[in-house]
Amino acid sequence: QLQLVESGGGSVQPGGSLTLSCVVFGSNLDRYAVGWFRQGPGAERQGVSCISLKDDSTYYADPVKGRFTIFRDASKNAVYLQMDNMKPEDAAKFYCGADFLLTPVSKMSPVEFMCSAPAQIGIWGQGTQVTVSS
Repeated sequence: QLQLVESGGGSVQPGGSLTLSCVVFGSNLDRYAVGWFRQGPGAERQGVSCISLKDDSTYYADPVKGRFTIFRDASKNAVYLQMDNMKPEDAAKFYCGADFLLTPVSKMSPVEFMCSAPAQIGIWGQGTQVTVSS
């Protein structure tokens, strides 16, 4: 079982940037995928972006394509979410999640599958609040 430690949340103006960090503690990391998810008040947790720790393949939800970038630094065992050109609708509590890489019985890639099914993810960080306001 992995442990995830998040940081980087805060307040940003529309059009601004923020970078979140998720440090991954554990072993056999290439068996896992890691993703960033967000949950607004009264809403369900939704996938934002996910990355495979095996091959660095990535997936982005439509609302963040072209604005957010997920990447990892293997030397630091960290996964980052760089958020640029932020919009008010990006405001939410952001969570880092991890689970074993799985090949779905569909045409989804493993990372798309992870981002589409947050209810099935078994390992979560504590969450970090992101506010976007002018």
